[in-house]
Amino acid sequence: MHNWRENRIASAINGTNPMVMAELPGGFAVFGDTQFLPGYSVLLPKRQVASLNDLSIEQRTVFLRDMSILGDAVLKATGALRVNYDILGNTDNFLHAHVFPRYQTEAPERLKKPVWLYSPDYWYDDTYAYDPQRDDELRNKITDILSNK
Repeated sequence: MHNWRENRIASAINGTNPMVMAELPGGFAVFGDTQFLPGYSVLLPKRQVASLNDLSIEQRTVFLRDMSILGDAVLKATGALRVNYDILGNTDNFLHAHVFPRYQTEAPERLKKPVWLYSPDYWYDDTYAYDPQRDDELRNKITDILSNK
């Protein structure tokens, strides 16, 4: 059996991606692998595509709407100052939309800049990796909000 990380979308579709919080009309809401910004989540599309432009206008509309709904859930669950959205497909060559909660507790100079400017340590250090004991309460809050939208 393959590792779900090898194909996050296929594993979400077949039910083997353990990070899935909810299936929405436009995609799968998944909890982030790293949690240095608690509540960080991602929206995956319902089929393997490289970019937003590979979806029909109708599919794009639903995907982007669901990205904002995921953002609403993250905001409500975390009490963050705001969320930042980022749609990429560079390092991971598939469409995915990042939903980053931003916190008043972040250093002011950091809060003004994109999340990607955090040190690589934040992305790869085990200290910030998803930990069910530490993170499941927040993950479950986001899931509950999405389930009751």
